Amino acid sequence: MDMLSGEQITAAALTDWRKLGQGLHARFVIRDFGAGVRFLSAVGEVGKAAKHYPEVRLGTAYVDLKLLSDDAIYRDDAGTEHQVEWVTQQDVDLARRISEIAAEHSLSADPRSIATIELALDTANSVTLAPVWAALLTGGTEAQGRGTIGDDVRDATSRVPILWFQETDPHPTPRQRFHIDVQVPYDVAEQRIAAAVAAGAVIVDDSRAPSTTVIADPDGNKACVGTFQPPPQPE
Repeated sequence: MDMLSGEQITAAALTDWRKLGQGLHARFVIRDFGAGVRFLSAVGEVGKAAKHYPEVRLGTAYVDLKLLSDDAIYRDDAGTEHQVEWVTQQDVDLARRISEIAAEHSLSADPRSIATIELALDTANSVTLAPVWAALLTGGTEAQGRGTIGDDVRDATSRVPILWFQETDPHPTPRQRFHIDVQVPYDVAEQRIAAAVAAGAVIVDDSRAPSTTVIADPDGNKACVGTFQPPPQPE
C-alpha cells in the first residue's frame, strides 16, 4: 500500500491524531487504569478485524497509541519501489475507528501533549557506524536499516529512540555530531520553541520552519524541533 504524504494526512482531518516521525500518534485521557484496559480491549477487537494493530503505551491517566504500516511502498526518483515503515490509508482508517471508540468510551484526546524523540548523528560514514550503534542500542545488527531505505537504527520493539544518520562531508573532530530531534505536533512547535528560547536557548536556523527549526542551548549544543505534518490550510 502506498505511503501517504503529510499533506494527504492533513487532508484526512484526523482531529485526535498527529503525524510525528514515521507514524500517527494519539493520546487519550483516561479516568483510571481500568478505563484504559477497557478502551484497549475494544481497540483490539477492531484491530483484529482490520488485521492491523496500533503500538500502545498505557499509563494510569492516559493511553498513547501509534499507528504505522511496515509494508508501506516508497518510490524513489527512478520509480523503484521500496518497502518501508510509514503511514498508509489503513492507518488513517484505523485511526478514525479508534477515535470513534474513544468517543463511545467518553475519552477525550490530548494531541498537543504528544512528542517523540529521535537521535541524530552527523557523519559521512553511516554504513560503518550503523552496525556499531545497532549492536550497542539493541544487542544486534538486525535493527540497522529496518523499515527504511537508509542505515537508521530502528528497534523492532521500540525500546530505544530511533537513531538516524545525517549525511555530512568528512570532517575532523571535535564538533557536535550528536543532536536530539524533538518531533511535536504542527500546532505545538511554535510554542515549544518559544518556551526553549524563554529558558535561554537561541534560534540557530529557522530557514526550514515549521518543518525544522534548529536551536542551541547557552553552551551551543544544538537540537532540532520539527513536525512532519503541515498545518491545515485556511479555507
